[in-house]
Amino acid sequence: MITLTIGRPRLTLGLDEHQRVDHDTHVRLHGELPEITADDLVVLAELGALRGCGGAGFPFARKLRSVLRSAFRRRTPARVVVNAAEGEPGSAKDRMLLQRLPHLVLDGAELAARALGASEVVVGVADRRVPGADEDPAQESLRAAVAERRSPLVFRMVRTPHRFVSGQAGALVQAVNGGAPIPPGEPRRASESGVAGLPTLLSNAETFAHAALLALGGAYRYSSVGTSEQPGTILLTVGGSVVVEAPAGTPLVQVLHMCDVSPGQAVLVGGYHGSWLAPDAVARASLSREGMAEVGGALGAGVVLPLSGATCPLGEVERVLRYLAGESAGQCGPCVRGLPALAESFAALVGGGGEPESVLTAAEVGEGKGACAHPDGSAVFARSALAVFAEDVSTHALTGGCGRPVAGELPLTDEPADRRARLHLDWSRCDGHGLCADLLPDLVLLDRNGYPRDRDVLVPDALVGDAELAVRMCPELALRLRARG
Repeated sequence: MITLTIGRPRLTLGLDEHQRVDHDTHVRLHGELPEITADDLVVLAELGALRGCGGAGFPFARKLRSVLRSAFRRRTPARVVVNAAEGEPGSAKDRMLLQRLPHLVLDGAELAARALGASEVVVGVADRRVPGADEDPAQESLRAAVAERRSPLVFRMVRTPHRFVSGQAGALVQAVNGGAPIPPGEPRRASESGVAGLPTLLSNAETFAHAALLALGGAYRYSSVGTSEQPGTILLTVGGSVVVEAPAGTPLVQVLHMCDVSPGQAVLVGGYHGSWLAPDAVARASLSREGMAEVGGALGAGVVLPLSGATCPLGEVERVLRYLAGESAGQCGPCVRGLPALAESFAALVGGGGEPESVLTAAEVGEGKGACAHPDGSAVFARSALAVFAEDVSTHALTGGCGRPVAGELPLTDEPADRRARLHLDWSRCDGHGLCADLLPDLVLLDRNGYPRDRDVLVPDALVGDAELAVRMCPELALRLRARG
């Protein structure tokens, strides 16, 4: 994992000399954690205009106040939860913090726990363990950090599946409470009823790291960089693997230049619930909430994904829409029916048929009625793609494609272990009978000439039997079922 810094490092202080900052080094760099009251922490968060860095951007001071009020009214203790589950496939910043700078995150969580009178801090992490290994490096670093701190607080790690919706706040609370790691069927405020039904302060790892910087260095020092509306620095994940710390307000093109990447056809900002920016918008965009809003975007989860000119943009968008449909919690109509319909309507555009209006209609189904923000966020992604890649839509409609392969440049979460089969097509044998599409309508899509559009298709475990039948029935023996490598 590569970490870069524009300007003087704040969150990433020490990484120029250390692969991982242990507790002694952390204290040498930042100082001892101060004792502050809940009111002081609220004031610091307000002075630093601190908002959640996981996507929603909710003011941290308001969360604190809400938890304090709930705990006081109910005469109950509070809980603190660090969300480092990071369901976004293109995001690595929270993982980087746990792996290389764990004490900055734990400092912020401990400050909040002390201020709220909480005896326990829960850290939610995505389960990315390699088969045969006990833990991944981020989890090992977190366990080592807890031992190094010798804190009277209890720090507990909870693993969740590495899925898109498992990183959502409500899904993490359910996982901590022993339930399914999916968003609850109805909106719930963790500040009212979170872990064990108690008032819970829940925010992502970067947010707690910023809270620690505010307490350790003071609001004046914290606000000496950034913008007046958004002081401090931000963490971005560029291209799925490079984490960049930059002052808020930094031009997007400066970040891309530092990472030695071109804006290409467009840049996706904010993750898979975010928006595409055309090259002219990229040239004007600055990395703050206000700066991104001016060009029609949003920082979201801090994901920046440039798309090169070597890949078909419509095919890339379709890949992600199918992934998002597959990541549904499966508990409401807008997800169960709406997201597959959205993916299919976009697939029709890729094949040269269909109409943009069909995509827009599918995006409107159940809008604002989902059990979580997943359907609406996916619709934002699809609408944005229609606007930015309008010329490509026209080209595909006229010629049936753009002549470029789908290179898979947009990162997707590794498939779960029960999805290991792939259906492979031998183009030299295929004669366009279309029988495979009849047998596997949910997997095999035909182009306007009647040939399968994808050479390699992931087969869910439930459809392996149907895929085996398609292999046996193919008149030209053009199909093979392979184990995923």
